[in-house]
Amino acid sequence: MITIRFRRMPSPKGKLAQLPKHATSGAAGADLHANIDEEVTIPPMGRALVPTGLAIELPDASYGAFVFARSGLAVKHGLTLSNSVGVIDSDYRGEISVGLVNLSDKAYTIKPDERIAQLCILPVAQFIAVEADDLSETARGSGGFGSTGR
Repeated sequence: MITIRFRRMPSPKGKLAQLPKHATSGAAGADLHANIDEEVTIPPMGRALVPTGLAIELPDASYGAFVFARSGLAVKHGLTLSNSVGVIDSDYRGEISVGLVNLSDKAYTIKPDERIAQLCILPVAQFIAVEADDLSETARGSGGFGSTGR
């Protein structure tokens, strides 16, 4: 387990953001909450950028913070992330905001402090790109979408 430092920022009306926490001892992601003072309604096929009121300090470049959709919101209400997965770099110190998109045919209203996404801290490897004329052979080769069967 690692310790991650967060700075909590107030909403426009002064309410401090909630720190992320894991809902259970086996949870991979920690819930991120909407740090808003008033409800935000996202119309069908609409988008919204929702502040969390949190800034993060990762230990170093070997870690990244990743924002994922909450499966309950996605399956039950069609609410997911507008960029699929949010990537927070180790040197970013600004507020974490969550881009949400409503893929359903009904408006969805986000309430203040509602859990809107989940945050995972994962190891990452920076790399140096080297051009190659060819790549090593594998059983799959260059087979693309659907090439491995069911």
